[in-house]
Amino acid sequence: MIAPLMKQAGRFSETTVDGEVVLLNLDDGAFFSLTGTAAEIWSLIDGARNREAVIAELAARHNADHAAVAADLDPFLADLQARGFIAGA
Repeated sequence: MIAPLMKQAGRFSETTVDGEVVLLNLDDGAFFSLTGTAAEIWSLIDGARNREAVIAELAARHNADHAAVAADLDPFLADLQARGFIAGA
């Protein structure tokens, strides 16, 4: 079984303002803003879905090709993981 994507709640503080998700990295104090599709992806990282499930959901919602979604999603997940916001990517 492939591990689900998990938010690392102890590593950031989160708030949503007018559809924008703002994350504060608790390690270095840096802010990270998520809007549009990035905010949508953030909401899909719920501890139950793995990468493939997120791809399938986004492809269905946006009537998009799975390979194209994966190509766009993977760098974003890698960035979130590098910042310490998620694990399992």
